[in-house]
Amino acid sequence: MNKSEIKEFLDSKVEEYNNQKFVESDPIQIPHRFNIKEDIEIASFLTATIAWGNRKMIIKNADKMMQLFDHAPFDFVMNHSELDLSNLNGFVHRTFNAEDLKYFIKALRHIYLHHGGLESIFNKNASASSMQPAIHEFKHTFFSIAHPSRTLKHVGDPNKGSAAKRLNMMLRWLVRQDNAGVDFGIWTKIPTSILSCPLDVHSGNVARKLGLLKRKQNDAKALFELDSALRKLDPNDPVKYDFALFGLGVFEGF
Repeated sequence: MNKSEIKEFLDSKVEEYNNQKFVESDPIQIPHRFNIKEDIEIASFLTATIAWGNRKMIIKNADKMMQLFDHAPFDFVMNHSELDLSNLNGFVHRTFNAEDLKYFIKALRHIYLHHGGLESIFNKNASASSMQPAIHEFKHTFFSIAHPSRTLKHVGDPNKGSAAKRLNMMLRWLVRQDNAGVDFGIWTKIPTSILSCPLDVHSGNVARKLGLLKRKQNDAKALFELDSALRKLDPNDPVKYDFALFGLGVFEGF
């Protein structure tokens, strides 16, 4: 396929998957349960953090987190006691455990109290062409208070070669707004043109088969290559193609 044929093909797949039916089987259903901005962004961040592995298990464990927060994540973050944190004992999703979750709660509280919240950090540190510098600065801020060394691995850093798939996915959820009923678009100061595709094994493999990506590793360099290709297809909203690449890989075995 030539460039125009690839664009036409992927645009049709975006239309096929970017609708409310997609929400039913995707982890984004968790933040969709909330109406308050801070609840949505905290639920998005925590759900995206554990978004690797089996999708049903991701949704199950993200739902368990929300239950532990009495379905009020922002209130839990801001007003938790040590007893509340002890109630998180036993939580585990693959290598993300209760110790990690407790730190995430403390770090989020610090961010809302001292840095104006999640959105403020990403707004302040976005570059003119990419959100990857903002992701790097977010990690620096997130771990600026005393933290377990084991927890560092749960937040990707583009400056250390990570594709930061989970944070890029969270940014898609919170920044994109196309009225399709999937992404929220509640962070309005960041342009969709600088978002990056959440690069994982599925989207990476499909991108390679379509000739959009040559690099074999799913790392920061591959993300830059994929971003460059997708921005040629749609300069204003390149990350919409995440729906196509992911859908083709997961649902169609492309």
